[in-house]
Amino acid sequence: MIGETFDDYVDERGKIRIPGDKTLIDFVDKHSAENGDGLAYRYIDYSRERDGEYQDLTWREFGVRLRAVAARLQQVSDSGDRVAILAPQGLDYVVSIFAAVYAGAIAVPLFDPDEQGHTDRLRTVLEDCSPAVILTVTEAAARVREFFRHLPAARRPRVIAVDAIPEGVGRKWVRPDIAIDDVAYLQYTSGSTRSPAGVEITHRAVGTNLLQMIDAIGVTENSRGVTWLPLFHDMGLLCVILPTIGGGFITIMSPSAFVRRPYRWIKELAAASDGAGTFAAAPNFAFEHAAARGLPKAGEELDLSNVIGLINGSEPVSVTSMRKFNEAFAPYGLPKTAIKPCYGMAEATLFVSATRNSDEAKVVYVDRAELNAGRMVEVDSGADGAIAQVSCGFVAHSQWAAIVDSEHGVEQPDGAVGEIWLHGANMGIGYWGRPAESASTFGNRLARRLPEGSHAEGADIDGIWMRTGDFGAYVDGELFITGRVKDLVIVDGRNHYPQDLEFSAQEADSALRPGFVAAFSVPANELPAEVFDGNSRDRDDTSEQLVVVAERGTGAAKADPGPITEIVRAAIAARHGVTVRDLLLVPAGSIPRTSSGKIARRACRAAYLEGALRGGHRQQAFPDTADDFEPERAAAR
Repeated sequence: MIGETFDDYVDERGKIRIPGDKTLIDFVDKHSAENGDGLAYRYIDYSRERDGEYQDLTWREFGVRLRAVAARLQQVSDSGDRVAILAPQGLDYVVSIFAAVYAGAIAVPLFDPDEQGHTDRLRTVLEDCSPAVILTVTEAAARVREFFRHLPAARRPRVIAVDAIPEGVGRKWVRPDIAIDDVAYLQYTSGSTRSPAGVEITHRAVGTNLLQMIDAIGVTENSRGVTWLPLFHDMGLLCVILPTIGGGFITIMSPSAFVRRPYRWIKELAAASDGAGTFAAAPNFAFEHAAARGLPKAGEELDLSNVIGLINGSEPVSVTSMRKFNEAFAPYGLPKTAIKPCYGMAEATLFVSATRNSDEAKVVYVDRAELNAGRMVEVDSGADGAIAQVSCGFVAHSQWAAIVDSEHGVEQPDGAVGEIWLHGANMGIGYWGRPAESASTFGNRLARRLPEGSHAEGADIDGIWMRTGDFGAYVDGELFITGRVKDLVIVDGRNHYPQDLEFSAQEADSALRPGFVAAFSVPANELPAEVFDGNSRDRDDTSEQLVVVAERGTGAAKADPGPITEIVRAAIAARHGVTVRDLLLVPAGSIPRTSSGKIARRACRAAYLEGALRGGHRQQAFPDTADDFEPERAAAR
């Protein structure tokens, strides 16, 4: 937004509009021409030096490099071809994303084949999008080629190392004939309930969503961003696309660099001599991790007074984590308004709602029984059955979120729980190669709006809405997320949110690994024989039974499961009034998780029914120690 303000992107109706139908190419070209010497991206490489080695790209250098890669792509692929990025975190990854767009191709941000525990996902995604070209780096090229060795030669995509392309190749680049409503990239969902699907994100959608983020966070022309998030994750990807439209440069580091020493992230957020505001986005676990292990050494100066926004998203926001982070860094000037719980998803490009720039995060306490019955009823924090709900703030400018009775398509009043439906120019246009699923998810219409106080006010009357699959409610104009529609546990006719049951389980006994608990229901006649302990099974009993699968925590690998089971069962019975029919303790790494770290409850349920979990089978190799922990498996949507 060089020489522009947010208002320049708002039309006479108050809606965000991209003037001149600009694509991402136009935004980058503007920076390269008018701010060529300005810093665009900085990558801090901690692989060789403890304090890191800085690698910088100015806008002019960035433009030269991505044109060279784009020109090479144009030599070996056609417009509209998919170009997958299989590279480690770094500046070459950022160049690759934009180079694919500059070539007129569709970028597909993925990850290095060496990424532990995700080989099957990678193969599934690649089969789905059928890329013509793979962009990687010289260091990873051999293993990337090996990854495709099983395919017939004619079906193998061409593998190109972007760091080996001479800059002079860029002189052959030809501006592609693309429009604002063409697909810029495919953002593959994490696949917690099904195989990963590629959300088709257009230039209009990403441009609109970035403007919504800029407005919500309060990003100015000089604001600096800091990210360690995996660049194939939607939150990490949007962080690095953001500078093309607004703000200053983005500092990038690897996920492992943050997890091993979270102070690296904190330090980069600190005030610089230019006084520019800083912002970042991270999943909830990062805030607790930073509070525990990211404090400066005694006597070391740290000034966080310039932090304008820390987006807390991708997984349910914990009141405890926010409190710990605020208490840890308040002595260093961190504003109380810094943490911004938010709501977002790949189908909306990323951003849906967040706490207002000037507000502190809001927490309300509601009655558990009322919530399970579909109503948000506030109570005192100390009341029996009170549970905390963290507000995800206000819905973004030019975006609408309605709470809907999805069976009838009718908008629900404030305080009522229903499915969240979204509308706006930032929505994806569908799932790649899945017309039926695209229509059922993205092509819905509201049958009836509220006559007064409608949250669809201002949206096109005949507009289409995207079903999120999430339950939520409005309280005082703010959006609260209560759970996933498909994950709801219904036992004896009563609704229970799985994350609520999981929290109660892990709080009951420290032998359970926090964050690695899955709750779901199973028909009684499908329970494994071990549950019946020799008793006969009633094959006609289809009543839903509660099952909890929990990974053992550190030091509890050989603990007797009997006492643990009794404690957890008693806690859940007392708090929720439901019996845990089977509590299965499994080794660390057993519970299936998505690429972004969410508990994949439906996959866990399937593995449970297959008997794979009871045999101690490790679904993915998740380490126990933070030093080895890969955050992309802990971040959740």
